[in-house]
Amino acid sequence: MAQSLEAGVWGVIPTPFHGSTQDVDADSLAGLAEHYEAAGAVGLTALGVFGESLALTAGERRLVLETIVEATTLPLVVGISSLATRPAIEEILAAQDVAGTRVRAVMVQVNSAGADAVVNHLQAIHRATAAQIVLQDYPVASGVGIGGAALAEVVNRCSFVVAVKAEAPPTSVAIAQLTAAVRVSVFGGLGGQGLLDELAAGAAGAMTGFSFPEALVACVRAWQSDGYESARDVLTPFLPLINFEQQAKIALSVRKELFKNRGLIKESSVRAPAAPFPEVLRDGVNRHLAEAGRALDNLAATTAGSI
Repeated sequence: MAQSLEAGVWGVIPTPFHGSTQDVDADSLAGLAEHYEAAGAVGLTALGVFGESLALTAGERRLVLETIVEATTLPLVVGISSLATRPAIEEILAAQDVAGTRVRAVMVQVNSAGADAVVNHLQAIHRATAAQIVLQDYPVASGVGIGGAALAEVVNRCSFVVAVKAEAPPTSVAIAQLTAAVRVSVFGGLGGQGLLDELAAGAAGAMTGFSFPEALVACVRAWQSDGYESARDVLTPFLPLINFEQQAKIALSVRKELFKNRGLIKESSVRAPAAPFPEVLRDGVNRHLAEAGRALDNLAATTAGSI
């Protein structure tokens, strides 16, 4: 049995672009990766759905991994965009060529509703690459739904699966069912919207992005040390922003705009077909940033006072 993926927050890192050319902004990417490491993330997830991997060329995906490897010491989960076996293998081999042992696992999406088909897919990938796998159940992105029993069967038949990222709603139900049936870490995602209930259901942490990753880290650490009430008190002031950021169809551009306003990336540009930031939400961005900034200051003061 492969070692389960480490508990905590695995930050899903977006890919910043220069606004005028939409070239990858490696400087902003490096700074953002460094910020996640300083915030206490246990690892980074690169080239995930919110990393706009499908909009990147093979050369750009290589640049993203090279930049993150040079900028941080964190282990990586590398997102694999293809649902087909042979292209997925090519993506993994390319990532391993760049990041080597820094690749803790690759994140492969469920590509069939049938357990046998998914097992065959994963076994072929592992035979060709020897990669450890995080199995992602995210039907919004993949277009594929799978039942909880079938998903657990896949995990239990594949000893190289080290974690599940459960993003099929209701996530707290899915996570409770999975943690009762499998022996590997199960993580929530979706921007942290359901994080408290996911932790209560047995999640090992979060594998997601949020414009204030410090809050997710503090929440998970509070859960690990003191339980639900402590985690709730940490996360509650940030929930309005989490909800604002995770709006359907515009979540990525809103998150990038928030990172830009925090000074963590230079531009908030996204590539089509992602929707650009709606300027009508400018006042909302400013209001939520101010509230979250105060909450972060309070969190820092509370943490300092407890040392």
